[in-house]
Amino acid sequence: MAKINKESSEPKANVAEALSKTELFFENNKKTIGYVAVGIIVLAALIYAWYSFLYLPKQKEAVNQTYVAERYFRMDSFNLALNGDGNSLGFAQIIDNYGSKAGSAVYFNAGICCLRLGDNDKAIEYLKKYSTKDNIMKARTKAAIGDATVNKGDVKAAVSMFEEAAQISNNIFSAGYLLKAGICYEELGQFDKALSCYNKIKNEFPNSPEGMEIQKYISRAEASIK
Repeated sequence: MAKINKESSEPKANVAEALSKTELFFENNKKTIGYVAVGIIVLAALIYAWYSFLYLPKQKEAVNQTYVAERYFRMDSFNLALNGDGNSLGFAQIIDNYGSKAGSAVYFNAGICCLRLGDNDKAIEYLKKYSTKDNIMKARTKAAIGDATVNKGDVKAAVSMFEEAAQISNNIFSAGYLLKAGICYEELGQFDKALSCYNKIKNEFPNSPEGMEIQKYISRAEASIK
């Protein structure tokens, strides 16, 4: 019985010893601990002040700057949307001045503007910086990069982008991306792969605008294979 009492008292002694060491540590380092605590409080206050009085106002200003550019974009006035009208900033200037504070969509809009204006390298640069969780927009962005890549003459690199866009979207918009992929395959002389894209449109998206006219593409690819 005495043995049991002895063993059960050892954990209590260890706990008491640990507590004593902890108290001793705090006693010996209370100044340092105090400085660290004050430093954390000051840092938190600085971060709050920066976020509240610098970041948020700058973000609001950035968003406000996009309204005119977006209006031009909806009007297909891509040069004014990208470069501004002399009074209001365009997407390129908004990105230079504010970065992503105006929202990730400015990169997509700037990329599409550049694509429509023939600046394919800049279009790709902007589009690659665009980020979204929406699969429809992800697919549209990937396809737009594919369009710019085709315009640069690299059809081989573009075709995989169109197919990837079709997989991401996985809806009626996929038909348009598959059609572009098929046309690219035809340009590359890979008519069997082109036919595969066209048949997928016919079987999976027959009610899409592309699906209603896909038979002529199928016939063309089949004739080329024969």
